[in-house]
Amino acid sequence: MEATKKVLVIDDDPVVGKSFQRVLDGGKGYAVISATSGAEALDRLAREDYDVVYADIKMPGMDGLEVTERIKASRPWLPVVIITGYGSEANEKRAAALGVAGFLNKPLSPEMIEGSAQLALQREAKAETPKIEAQGGAALFAKNVGLFIAAPFIGLAYVVAFPFIGLGLLGWLVIKALRHRGVDVDQPSSPESDVR
Repeated sequence: MEATKKVLVIDDDPVVGKSFQRVLDGGKGYAVISATSGAEALDRLAREDYDVVYADIKMPGMDGLEVTERIKASRPWLPVVIITGYGSEANEKRAAALGVAGFLNKPLSPEMIEGSAQLALQREAKAETPKIEAQGGAALFAKNVGLFIAAPFIGLAYVVAFPFIGLGLLGWLVIKALRHRGVDVDQPSSPESDVR
């Protein structure tokens, strides 16, 4: 079963948050949490992790683009989708410069909400892949360097240990052969017993 994706909706209009809950909550794998101001949203983000954030541009106090700027400063990987009833080219350019995952104009349809959530999460997954590959590549490089440095010492250990291993194996074979002939090799023989 897929893990539930947490969605934070920041809008001073509670109807918008309820619309997101109606569309995404339930069996679709999302949990929708609403915040009615930028300050409340930043407080929630400081305490909890989210998979995607929706922010309305026009809000009292801190607007959605300012909230987005603060989110991107601390969590650049977190996809943010801007929603607005006041779309303008200037707002879209500023949002694009901040690296938002999408820009939705109200009124929102269920298809727009669900489609934008899926698209934002797909973009996040694609952005994560190079990070994972880079981390894997760095770990592989470190491992290879470690083996390169250790190789001469491992070889030296074999050269030094090999004669002792060979002598030990030879001694074991001699003892095994003597036992096979009935010689008691566990009791050391004394010179006096040999004379009698």
